[in-house]
Parts: sequence; structure tokens; C-alpha cells
Amino acid sequence: MRNVSPLPGLTCPRLTRVAAVLALLVAASPVFAAPLVATDPPKDVAAAPAKPLPAWEQLTPAQREQLIAPVRERWNGQPEERQRMLDRAERWQQMTPDQRKQARHGMKRWEHMSPEQREQMRALYAKMRGMDETQRAALKAQFRAMTPEQRRAWVQANPAPPGEDGPPSR
Repeated sequence: MRNVSPLPGLTCPRLTRVAAVLALLVAASPVFAAPLVATDPPKDVAAAPAKPLPAWEQLTPAQREQLIAPVRERWNGQPEERQRMLDRAERWQQMTPDQRKQARHGMKRWEHMSPEQREQMRALYAKMRGMDETQRAALKAQFRAMTPEQRRAWVQANPAPPGEDGPPSR
């Protein structure tokens, strides 16, 4: 049987990459991480086990569209970011479940950092990029031992290159 793309102009590998981007963006999107209504469930409902959500194939077309729409908007609204989105989706697909868990944990930590902490982490990760494991461990220990004023001074002396928006993935 021939592999035929359901969309004209897209080959199956290209369609697979687009689907991977969509899956990654939906998984990482804060829109889908938080409930739509911020209400506490009744106490008797909280004790009941959560009903498993359906597989993608079991979703209605309306539910699928609801999940895909934000990704489509981002894809169409930021054409200069498309290659980056595809690259991230490909990396995500190559990760093990444990690596994905670590990445989600890192994303949550990053989201909860202050702008100053993020700037410090950008500088720290940029500095560690060319180091081996022992050098990294020594720099991390040194950085943790610094006072807030010492960290600010260190960041001014070791700024992150412009354009970096977060810690690099390994």
C-alpha cells in the first residue's frame, strides 16, 4: 500500500514532523496545563479516581480542533519560529520518558523563576556550555555559595549571549 499524505504538498515524513510539533506544543502549552475553570471540586468527587481521558482517535472533531487551534495560531502567527518549533518537536520525540519528565520539571522551574533568576540561569548555562562535568559541578557549587549581590556582579561580568530565552536542552 502506498503512503499517501492526506494533505497535498506534504510528504508523510513532513506530515509526521508537523504532527510531532503539534503534539509537543499542545503538551507544553500552559493553556492545556491549567483547568479552564478554577473551582474546587466537591470533596466526594476529589476522592473518586479520575476518569481516563480518551485517546486522540476517540476525540470528536470539535475536541481535536479545540486542541489544535492554539498551535495553528502560533504556527501561523510566528512564521520565523516554525523551524525552531519543528526542531523542538523532533527532539521531544527522541527523548526517553524519563528525559521528558525531567524536561517538564525544568520547564515548570523556569516558569516559576523571577526575571532576575532567569537572567542568572541564562548566564550560568551559557558559561557552563563548554565545560566538562567536573567543571560544571564546581561552578554550580560556587554559584550556590554566592550572596545575591555576588550573583548580580557575576552575571554582569559573565552575561548570556543575546537571544537566549532559557536553559539549553542537553
